[in-house]
Amino acid sequence: MTISRFGSVDEGDVWEIVLTGPDDVEMRVLTWGAVIRDLVVPTARGRQHVVLGLNSIEDYEAHSPYFGAVVGRYANRIGGAQFTLDGTTYKLDANEGRNQLHGGSRGFGTRLWTVIDRQPASVTLALVSEGGDMGYPGRLVATCTYTLLAGATVRISLEATCDHPTPVNLTTHSYFNLDGSSDIRSHYLMIAADYVTPTLPDLIPTGEIKSVTESAYDFRSRRPIGGAEPQQGRISYDINYVLKGNDGKLSHAATLQSLNAGLSMELWTTEPGVQFYDGHMIDIPVQGLNGARYGRHSGLCLEPQRFPDGPNNAHFPACILSPGLVSRQVSELRFASL
Repeated sequence: MTISRFGSVDEGDVWEIVLTGPDDVEMRVLTWGAVIRDLVVPTARGRQHVVLGLNSIEDYEAHSPYFGAVVGRYANRIGGAQFTLDGTTYKLDANEGRNQLHGGSRGFGTRLWTVIDRQPASVTLALVSEGGDMGYPGRLVATCTYTLLAGATVRISLEATCDHPTPVNLTTHSYFNLDGSSDIRSHYLMIAADYVTPTLPDLIPTGEIKSVTESAYDFRSRRPIGGAEPQQGRISYDINYVLKGNDGKLSHAATLQSLNAGLSMELWTTEPGVQFYDGHMIDIPVQGLNGARYGRHSGLCLEPQRFPDGPNNAHFPACILSPGLVSRQVSELRFASL
């Protein structure tokens, strides 16, 4: 494990921590946004970079669409940037039209975190969000622990405590590309979900739980991401999947594969949902890692989460944290050669 200065923001210096784990896995983590800036894993054909990242903190501040960040206090969207809890309506910072996205304009993914523990193969970062931050009630203390495990596995543990009931939904927002190609629609994807939560045009859920059967959203069997397009026209994905058989235990949620790289990534999570975003809005005007240019579909997100707009939908999985309890969200990325 090494740590070096990556740059500075208004809050102070940004540090980069380099973790080395079993199986020749290496990960670079920034204290800004708890960002996974780079992740390198072994394949039968050599080491492979598998996430999108940028080269300076200035590029992250100006251009990053949450590349690799931990987002919150409530990941994804809250409709109308408000919710009612125990009879009180809380108005949030609206940063996507009339709605809030990823905790607001100063959400956790654009803040400085503090390193509170580091080991050769793990690091824990913490962030304090005071009451009223982006409109949310109560003081929240969040921690993120990245651990490199045997079997080319990355474990991500997100925890939070509070002093007042408040919505909590933390997630990691890495953009994956398993072979370095310019378009991930030839990657194969499987998602262990029979249902999605449909949305209005502004991506706020309607409240419905809808079957994926006979739709372009059906990834229950492994298929190319762009495979539905010849039958149903060009399709863009940015939707929450309702994971099946999830009871808060670590369960298989999705498998992503690149036949070109001979590499597979399994996502396991404790969370009830996963947001699949195919990167159709990526348009980064600066170079990324190793001189890459990131345009439309250059990476995809699989974001383990509680459901979007959860505070406004009582039938969605619980998302309110009470004082004295701990919110725990654990996910693992398991890499293997094909």
